[in-house]
Amino acid sequence: MKRYIGCDLGGTNLRAAIIDVETGSVLHQSSVPTLAREGHEAVMRRMADLFLQVIQSAGLQKEDIGGIGIGAPGVLDLERGETLFLPNLPGTWPHVPLAATILQLTGLPTVLLNDVRSITFGEWCFGAGRGVDTVAVFAIGTGIGGGLVVNGQLHLGIGGTGGELGHMVINYNGPRCGCGNFGCLETYASGPAIAAMGMKAVAQGLTTKIGELCEYDLNRITPELIAKAAASGDEIACDIYEKAGFYLGVAASSICAAVGPRRIILAGGVAHAGKLLFDPMERTMRARVHVMPVEQVEIVPALLGGNAGVIGAACWAEQSALNNAG
Repeated sequence: MKRYIGCDLGGTNLRAAIIDVETGSVLHQSSVPTLAREGHEAVMRRMADLFLQVIQSAGLQKEDIGGIGIGAPGVLDLERGETLFLPNLPGTWPHVPLAATILQLTGLPTVLLNDVRSITFGEWCFGAGRGVDTVAVFAIGTGIGGGLVVNGQLHLGIGGTGGELGHMVINYNGPRCGCGNFGCLETYASGPAIAAMGMKAVAQGLTTKIGELCEYDLNRITPELIAKAAASGDEIACDIYEKAGFYLGVAASSICAAVGPRRIILAGGVAHAGKLLFDPMERTMRARVHVMPVEQVEIVPALLGGNAGVIGAACWAEQSALNNAG
């Protein structure tokens, strides 16, 4: 059995899991609060303690672990093992030597990978992308993260920045995105974008169940609440998901033309809306692609849930170890 640790460095929690990288099984896992306000030095010490504790709790020795993979939310320098910009963590972690620090504190070789590229790799190795050579992943939540596996290889691009599918421009005259650009997919189909469409409908006094469900408190409107209204046949709620699915379909059509994926995988909380989102996305994608066999492209939900990132990070650590050994 080949065991590696996969870690998800989140703004709220640090999660570590020991993964059997031959089967994708989660053997043992644990999490602690990130407490990111304390600064990166304190967080890295907490991470190292978590890794050592999870090994001990599993009844293993350090020698039983091949290495550590850390999925981090932001821009990384994969070769140096540094974080460059983690927008959701206080201080944004410029040039923090995360891999070297964890190696020093644990004695275990450590590699980094963007968190959604970790999800992508996990889903490709053991989830919804298994068995095909080229996949695209959209992880739809607070933002829209992305990742690509092309011809059996995780596509990294320059320094691991390739695959930011949520920042494809789908309307060059569109609203400003958090990344600084205008009209990115994220501004049209992320969780906050969907919630904002619901808020606008209620604020305008339109006849919709969304208002009743949130008791006319706009702050309580979420994508889940809008999906609930849509599931009961509410026209305005259905139309909101129709729009979000349309925008995803526009982005998917560009991915089809550029990369030709066999499967497009939707991950993240917003994807739980299911057919409300998938159907308009698929219709739009199929109607807008004429240069490749788009009827052969599947749009499927992710399979690994919250474990995709830790599984992918651990598998990436193993692949990096094999590459270095080679």
